[in-house]
Amino acid sequence: MAVPPLTRQQRADALAKAAAARKDRSELRGELRSGRLGLAELLHNSEASSDATVTKMRVSALLEALPGVGKTRAAQIMERLDIAANRRIGGLGVHQRRALVAEFERRASAQRVRTNARTSRVDASAQVHLPDNES
Repeated sequence: MAVPPLTRQQRADALAKAAAARKDRSELRGELRSGRLGLAELLHNSEASSDATVTKMRVSALLEALPGVGKTRAAQIMERLDIAANRRIGGLGVHQRRALVAEFERRASAQRVRTNARTSRVDASAQVHLPDNES
């Protein structure tokens, strides 16, 4: 099926709409990167609404926006959770959404454990015993 010819105005409107969608997705990735928005919250909100900004975003782009996740780790996570490489958020099933949230909750709890262990070692090494002045 051929694409119907568009007038200049229709084409300009479509380009503006596409640019606005890209800007919205970019802002969303920035919120994920900074931690102002969590993965569970985003997935829950996208499930409840039909906002095209979220539902049309690729899952790989979403994962790559999370701190500590790059292209390779995102691909590994998606493969482990049986999510296709070209899947969009709107196309995720309930089980896939739950699996993604569980994956990153495990990562967050493991990170907290590592951080607490480092803090304990630093606290222990910071306790310096000074000899009593015997003057």
